[in-house]
Amino acid sequence: MGLNDPQWGRKKGNSGPPDLDQLWRNFNKKLNNLLKRKGGGRRDSSGGDEGGPPVGPKKYSGGVGLLAGLLLLLWIGSGFYIVNEGQRGIVLRFGKYVESTQAGLRWHLPYPIEVVEPVNVSQVRTVEIGYRNNVRSKVLKESLMLTDDENIIDIQFAVQYILKNPEEFLFTNRDPENAVLQAAETAIREIIGKSKMDFVLYEGREQVAAKATELMQDILDRYKIGIAISKVTMQNAQPPEQVQAAFDDAVKAGQDRERQKNEGQAYANDVIPKAKGNAARLLEEAEGYKQRVIASSEGEASRFKQVLVEYSKAPGVTRDRLYLDMMEQVLSNTSKIIVDQKNGNNLLYLPLDKLIQMSGPSSSSGTMPETQPASPPEPTADAATRTREAFRGRERETR
Repeated sequence: MGLNDPQWGRKKGNSGPPDLDQLWRNFNKKLNNLLKRKGGGRRDSSGGDEGGPPVGPKKYSGGVGLLAGLLLLLWIGSGFYIVNEGQRGIVLRFGKYVESTQAGLRWHLPYPIEVVEPVNVSQVRTVEIGYRNNVRSKVLKESLMLTDDENIIDIQFAVQYILKNPEEFLFTNRDPENAVLQAAETAIREIIGKSKMDFVLYEGREQVAAKATELMQDILDRYKIGIAISKVTMQNAQPPEQVQAAFDDAVKAGQDRERQKNEGQAYANDVIPKAKGNAARLLEEAEGYKQRVIASSEGEASRFKQVLVEYSKAPGVTRDRLYLDMMEQVLSNTSKIIVDQKNGNNLLYLPLDKLIQMSGPSSSSGTMPETQPASPPEPTADAATRTREAFRGRERETR
């Protein structure tokens, strides 16, 4: 009896799989008939048989074939399998990779020819470095790392990843999770070794995580492990417990330094503008003095040139004029003048200070009656005139 027999639920000309319901009904029917024939029929109460022919060898061979066909169908049916959403079915033929199937109802050659290993490719897996299950359960050989400025820090972080190639994940590496752990530790140690301690502990956590993600992915791609790093999270980063107290003191000292630095900067911001203003004012005053001196020097030089021209024309007159101008300039602020005549024994004494004092009260008594006339300053002017004439005469006699 072949598998294409209509009794097995498969019609002629139909190469598809058999109808399982019809197959089961036919199997039950054949099994019942086989059991009835094997028992030889039921006996009645009088000891006679209820009926039925005796079972021969041919009947037994037909039952064995039926059972073998049934087992064959069950073996073929065991090749059906379902791949759930988010999974991949890895088909192995005698242990060798054949194909990767997508989600849905699939069929493969039954065991032991082919087997299917379902792999979840949507599950996010996590590897912990520096701790296990809890940040307090530290693994010091993984967490202690050396920074670029030769400081030791205790760091714990977690790596989340998914599968991007199930075949490489299953067959390229014997222990993919351990490979991820080693790649993550290698990447983090390299980044920490090139960074300063303060950068890792404070402002650089996100940058360290981003660089670690990129470096880990490069390492895993080189080894073809079939893993995609989705996220690196730094759980904790601090100095070792043995030096925590000293580190706290150093942090306080750094804060004091920043505070004093800010105070000094505020003082500088207050003093420097004032100093710059004073400097600008001094520069302007110096520039003004410079211009005045230059102008005065240029004026004196011009006057000297003019005098030189006049002196070349009349040296004697020019000399007398210069002498008289100088004496007038010198004696204008002198209160006492004594004139010594060369050919006489009399000294001419002009008490200009007393004359000025006498003229002072008379000039300042503006509130007195008009009957008191103010003393005129003519004697002083006459005395000065006579003094100049005496000097001129003395000069002429000397010459």
